[in-house]
Amino acid sequence: MNILQTIKINKTNSADEDFIRLVRLLDADLAQRDGDDHAFFAQFNKIDAIQHVIVLFVDGLAVACGAIKEYAPEIMEIKRMYVLPEYRGKGYASRVLTALEEWAAALHYHKCILETGEKQPEAIRLYHKNNYQVIPNYGQYIHVKTSVCFEKALG
Repeated sequence: MNILQTIKINKTNSADEDFIRLVRLLDADLAQRDGDDHAFFAQFNKIDAIQHVIVLFVDGLAVACGAIKEYAPEIMEIKRMYVLPEYRGKGYASRVLTALEEWAAALHYHKCILETGEKQPEAIRLYHKNNYQVIPNYGQYIHVKTSVCFEKALG
């Protein structure tokens, strides 16, 4: 039996309680995956001043999130992508990513960049599937061997 689900995408900011809850779960997941490297990466993932956040709801439950923040005048950086484990594999991450890209384009940004880790193979697959290209590591990730950086032109 196919049950219709109500999906809602909410534009908000980093003060959103659902976003904060999802990010705590993301951080717990990353702490396990990254092990001793987690403290290094965590310093770049503060959420106190993010103005562009997407929270995806399924039947009223916040199940996925992501954010964008300016990296350079024409470049937005994708941050804090997460989907609850029991909701993975249903296309929700791609929907959040697309919503973030559309928002960045509406704000007149021309490119999105992001960093993920080698220990996040599902994230790497997500970005490849959504036409992101691997680029040399940027910014604070330049000398981090376990980082994988991507970009996608908008428009």
